[in-house]
Amino acid sequence: MAEAHDAVEVIIAKRDGRRLTDSQVDWVVDAYTRGVVADEQMSALAMAILLNGMDRGEIARWTAAMIASGERMDFSALSRPTADKHSTGGVGDKITLPLAPLVAACGVAVPQLSGRGLGHTGGTLDKLEAIPGWRAALSKQEMLAQLEDVGAVICAAGSGLAPADKKLYALRDVTGTVEAIPLIASSIMSKKIAEGTGSLVLDVKVGTGAFMKDLDHARQLAETMVALGTDAGVHTVALLTDMSTPLGRTAGNALEVRESVEVLAGGGPGDVVELTLALAREMLAGAGRDDVDPADRLADGSAMDAWRAMVSAQGGDPDADLPTARHTHVVTAPSEGVVTRLDAMAVGMAAWRLGAGRAAQGEPVQAGAGVEIHARPGDRVAAGAPVLTLHTDEEDRFARALESLEGGWDRGDTAPDGVPLVLDRIG
Repeated sequence: MAEAHDAVEVIIAKRDGRRLTDSQVDWVVDAYTRGVVADEQMSALAMAILLNGMDRGEIARWTAAMIASGERMDFSALSRPTADKHSTGGVGDKITLPLAPLVAACGVAVPQLSGRGLGHTGGTLDKLEAIPGWRAALSKQEMLAQLEDVGAVICAAGSGLAPADKKLYALRDVTGTVEAIPLIASSIMSKKIAEGTGSLVLDVKVGTGAFMKDLDHARQLAETMVALGTDAGVHTVALLTDMSTPLGRTAGNALEVRESVEVLAGGGPGDVVELTLALAREMLAGAGRDDVDPADRLADGSAMDAWRAMVSAQGGDPDADLPTARHTHVVTAPSEGVVTRLDAMAVGMAAWRLGAGRAAQGEPVQAGAGVEIHARPGDRVAAGAPVLTLHTDEEDRFARALESLEGGWDRGDTAPDGVPLVLDRIG
C-alpha cells in the first residue's frame, strides 16, 4: 500500500517555515511509530520544529496524532470525579506523594501515572520504590479497583499509552531538540489526555533547577499546554512555581518519602505544605469539589489514612523502616552569616552524583542517597554549623558531589528578599 506522504516532503515543509497540513502531521507521527520514517528523518523534523515552531492548530493535531498511536483510558465508571497533576520536574519535588492521597481524602480520585528520574530531576516512582514491597506496575483492572476503593493511585504508565511519544522522547533526548516547546507540550499532554482524567493541574517549574530557566519561556509552555488540554475537553490550569531553591529540606528518594509523611502528619516544611495545598485546591476546583478545604484533611488525619491505604494497596508497608545510606558527610558553614542563596541545580546535581538519580534510563538508583538541607535562604548559621548532609552508600561519590556544590550556596549579613512560591496562574 502506498504511503500518503514521504518524510523528505514533510521535513522540507517545516524547514522552510511552512505550516504542516493535518494529513502530513497524522501521517508522519503514524509512520514514525510504524518504523517507516527513520530516526534520522524524525531528528531532522524535530530540529526544524525547534527552529521554526508550530502554530496552535499544528500542535493540537500533533498531540492528537500522538494520542491516536495508542490506547486511551476511561474512568467514567468511577463513583467520583477524577483530577490529575503533572510537574515539569525539579529538585526536592516530592509534592505528588502527599498530594495524591490528600485530594483522594477530599473525595476526588487521582489517577497519577508517574515516571522515573533522569539526571538531576527526581522520579516519583524511584521515591516510592524506597518503601519496602511497593510496586509501580499495575494492570488497568488493578488501577481502576484501587481508584474506586482508595481514591488514589501512583503507578507507571502502561506501554500502550501514546507509544509515539515514548519513541520520540528518546530521540529528542539525544538530538538536542528537548527544548522545542511544541514537542514538550505535546509529549506531556498526549499522555495526560490519553490517561482520561477529567481535570488537570500543571505545575510548571521556573528557575535554575527547572527545565525552563526563565519566566517568559515557562509561561509560553504553560499557555500551550493549557490550550491543548482545553481544546481536548479537559479542564486544565497551570501554576508557574519557583525552582531556584530546592523544595523542602531533602532531595533524594527515601529522604523525600520521610518528608512527605511529615507533611501528611500535619508537619513538614512550609513551602512543601504551601504548594501541596495550592495544587490540591486547583485539582478540587477543576473536579467540582471546591467546597472542601484540603487543609482540614491534613489536620484531621484522613489524608494520612489515604496514604497508608494507597501504599498498602500497591504492596508497600507504610510502617516499615525506610532505607538509610551507609555513609554521610556534613557540609558546614565556614563562618557565621545568613544563607542568601541555595541553588537548586547544584543540590540536584549533588544528589544525582551521590546515587539518587541516574545518567541513563534503566540504571539503578540508591534508595538512601541524597542531600539533607539544614539551612535554607534566610536562615542564620553559626561558624561550623551544618548546612547540608550528603548521604550515599559509596564513599567515593562524595568528592564529585562536593564539586557540584562549589559556588552553589552563598551567605551574607542580611536575609534575601523572598521569592513567591507561586509566580503565576494560567487558565
